Amino acid sequence: MTGARDEVLARIAGALAPGDGRPRAEIPRRYRRAGDAAPSIPELVDLLVDRLVDYRATVSRCQEAGVAALLARRLTEHGIESVLAPDGFPERWLSDTRALRLADETLTPAQLDRIDGVLCTCTLAIAETGTLVLDSGPGQGRRAVSLVPDYLLIVLRADQVVAGVPEAVARLDPRRPLTWISGPSATSDIELNRVEGVHGPRTLDVILVEGDG
Repeated sequence: MTGARDEVLARIAGALAPGDGRPRAEIPRRYRRAGDAAPSIPELVDLLVDRLVDYRATVSRCQEAGVAALLARRLTEHGIESVLAPDGFPERWLSDTRALRLADETLTPAQLDRIDGVLCTCTLAIAETGTLVLDSGPGQGRRAVSLVPDYLLIVLRADQVVAGVPEAVARLDPRRPLTWISGPSATSDIELNRVEGVHGPRTLDVILVEGDG
């Protein structure tokens, strides 16, 4: 351990000019920024889907007119009998849902834990990292709503997908409570065995809405 520490400190010292603390070599800072050339929306959507599936999320793609039927089918397939839809979640998407619909009236964590699942929208999605970002806006609810129940279904529009983190940060309001979700909650901390549902939903369903019809 001491040898590794000494090596790191020696490299740092060697990278600095004597006395003035300035680097000897120029440090490249060609960071990609929001607004740089990015793939088309269809390419971004395909990349996002690939990332989400790799994280073991389930992604279903449909047109706007098919959201209600698809949403109801996904709930039925997972045996969801009670579902919470935050204020602002579009009513038209709930027209085929047979599950008991609950409202979030400052439910306690214990009460949230007894709900089978949650439906919500999101603010944007990041293609490169396969991340869905919620900011507690309309249809999203408070952070606990998307983190406590075991099943989470997010409806995302294709035009909400951005290329990378710089584009996402440029659009997001840092003053809002942001929740970044990259697949179902999972950890491999103990003996490298993957355990899902530790820090959030065990199951993540995504409905990707493409087009207007």
